Amino acid sequence: MPTLTLPLSANPPVVLLTLAYFQGADVAWADPDSTDITYESATGADAVRQALESSAKGKEVPLPPLPKVFDSATPFADVSAVLDALDDYLAYRTYFAGQSFGFGDCVIWGTIRSNASAAGSIKKPGRPHLLRWWNHVDQHSACRAALAAMAKAKSEVDKGKKAKRTETIEIVLPNAVQGKVVVRFAPEPSGYLHIGHLKAAILNRYLADQYNGKFLLRFDDTNPLKEEGEFEDAIKEDLAMIEVKYDQVVHTSDHFDKIIEHTERLIQQGDAFMDNTDPEIVKEQRRAEVPSKNRDASVDTNLARFRDMLAGTDEGKTWSLRAKIDYKHKNGSMRDPVVFRYVEGSHHITGTKYKAYPMYDLACPIIDHIDGVTHALRANEYFARHEQYQWFLERLGFPKIEIFDFSRIDFVYTVLSKRKLKYLVQNNVVKGWDDPRFPTVRGIRSRGMTVKGLKDYIVGQGASQQQLQLEWDGIWTVNKRVIDPIAPRYWAIADDKAVKVKVTGRDSEAVEVVVKPLHKKNPDVGDKQMVFASELIMEQDDVQSFDDNEEITVMDWGNAFVTSRERAADGSVSSLELKLHLAGDFKKTSKKVTWLAAPTAAHPLVPVVLVEYDYLITKKRLDEDDALDAVVNPKTEYRTTALASAEVAGLKKWDIIQFERKGFYICQGTKDVDGRLEFGFIPDGRLQTVTLKAAPAADKPKPAGAKAGGSWGKPGFKPAASADAGTANVDGVRTYLSNTTSGFEIPVKTGMFEADRIYGNDEVQAVAKVNMFKVDPIYDT
Repeated sequence: MPTLTLPLSANPPVVLLTLAYFQGADVAWADPDSTDITYESATGADAVRQALESSAKGKEVPLPPLPKVFDSATPFADVSAVLDALDDYLAYRTYFAGQSFGFGDCVIWGTIRSNASAAGSIKKPGRPHLLRWWNHVDQHSACRAALAAMAKAKSEVDKGKKAKRTETIEIVLPNAVQGKVVVRFAPEPSGYLHIGHLKAAILNRYLADQYNGKFLLRFDDTNPLKEEGEFEDAIKEDLAMIEVKYDQVVHTSDHFDKIIEHTERLIQQGDAFMDNTDPEIVKEQRRAEVPSKNRDASVDTNLARFRDMLAGTDEGKTWSLRAKIDYKHKNGSMRDPVVFRYVEGSHHITGTKYKAYPMYDLACPIIDHIDGVTHALRANEYFARHEQYQWFLERLGFPKIEIFDFSRIDFVYTVLSKRKLKYLVQNNVVKGWDDPRFPTVRGIRSRGMTVKGLKDYIVGQGASQQQLQLEWDGIWTVNKRVIDPIAPRYWAIADDKAVKVKVTGRDSEAVEVVVKPLHKKNPDVGDKQMVFASELIMEQDDVQSFDDNEEITVMDWGNAFVTSRERAADGSVSSLELKLHLAGDFKKTSKKVTWLAAPTAAHPLVPVVLVEYDYLITKKRLDEDDALDAVVNPKTEYRTTALASAEVAGLKKWDIIQFERKGFYICQGTKDVDGRLEFGFIPDGRLQTVTLKAAPAADKPKPAGAKAGGSWGKPGFKPAASADAGTANVDGVRTYLSNTTSGFEIPVKTGMFEADRIYGNDEVQAVAKVNMFKVDPIYDT
């Protein structure tokens, strides 16, 4: 049988498809990058069409004359005249190809289908003959086959696009040169990496590879009070865990002396000054655009004070260095920020050699220059600091470094603050930093997140700058696509009131061991041994759903009839008898259940515990002033004991499997106090697997108006119980109340005359007025 071969496309040539199916040919799809269309010995669209037309039934009947050229690209303005002509032609005809469906019908139907304007206009009133023909031939087997092929092609193309989105990021770095790009990932060694850090790490590695450049892992170790050497090792392990490789490890502390040297140059240039103003007053002065009293101190005085601070003298401890930029700048981060301060503590690398340390805002641009960074990828939460970053580079005479923004990843019901995560560990809310409920790298890996699933999700997000709080369904859906084709399938039966089942109708009462595939769709996963016996166990919930004499499907065995059930005093089923009906059709049963052969000394089962987790907090988004204790979820583990297939005893830590009809699970490599193997449930993206199980925390009511204190010198709205509307002060600022006579104050500076409000000066009360008959409430007693 001849075969029409087409390159895979969302818009394949419909006429060729229809002609091929009409003549009984096969259709095959080639690589999308292929441009050749082939049919038997013909190659190319024109040659293939000619070959298909030559043998088509009805070819002897000429196509109707049309006023315009009609093909897939015919514009909307010409389509109407073409369809009118076709309608007229069919006034006394059933088909375009004579007495039966043929060549002309294939060509015209296919052309209409491939032209969006024509397909959209075909059912509009005014062309009854054409519509009659269309509705008739649309059900022809050749047309139906062509439609199915088009749908399949579009689906395959969409799958390819999704796969491509998870394998590539379309990012063009500004002014990037192949082989010379240097990027860096700069975590602070004060905790374990969590999911909020991963986007930066993965994007930096990806872009370094894309431009054949260099990826630095830099530890931003400028705060000895928070940092520890063990966290550096943990971060390296975390990166290795997600297969993110770095080309070189560097530290900010490698160049403290250089930073000090460049900082003294800033002071000598008059671009920095020493200040001993109280930190809280500094904040208020920056908001109010007020200069420090020390801003105009001489260079010599500032240098002396700076060196006192570096030496850690009693006087030096009271001073800090501020960049002298512009205390009235519209960008708040440019208003003379603090960039160097005294810190009492021992550094995990340099010990007590240094008494004062640079702040990130100063250290980052200097170290980026020293390390040769060409492109700094920064979360867009630092967007306001970009101007400051470039200011330091400019004042120090360093070349410009390109900044590329991206949004950090944030998820609902998730704590990402290192301080709060540490609190949860220290207060035994979780078992440790690798707890499956934790958003740390090792936590989500132990929950069942694969490296490929994680990378595919991050890459699929791209370098988006949109700040969103994401639901968890997306990342788990991507992960399921990774594990579903390769996870071996086993069975587990919850042993709470597990039901003993007697099976009759077997050829032999002997126990039989049969080799079955671990994954029906992927034989490469391997095989398992299934035990068939006359004594089984099934789950109570399944057996409770059976009706007397109902035909059910015993999975991987066949159909069976429910012949008898016995119940305990509490109503649960204590035993069940089934009679095999292996000739039955599994497609006709509504209940398909898992089972296991009752354990014996020769064929034991493995005691396991299936653990399902809930979120650690019950509030979607934590506010800055939320007390963590108030939103911590009181119950985050739900445990079900079960008996599982014997093969699960050989699983290793982090092996992922599926317990059929229960879901995907990861072997935790641990046992509970009763010696049962622990398996953690892996969400698969479905709503029921990512929904909060606990009652959500109630949101605190927010006061009306802006946040108290305003921002950068703008006064916030002050709540007021009541006052006369429109009270003016001496500056011409008139104060109104949000609800006319109550609510928060709204200051408005205006020179306009006061006028009476059209609704009066009292609050408008909304009174419900109805004319319905009064009846007694039905629930009153």
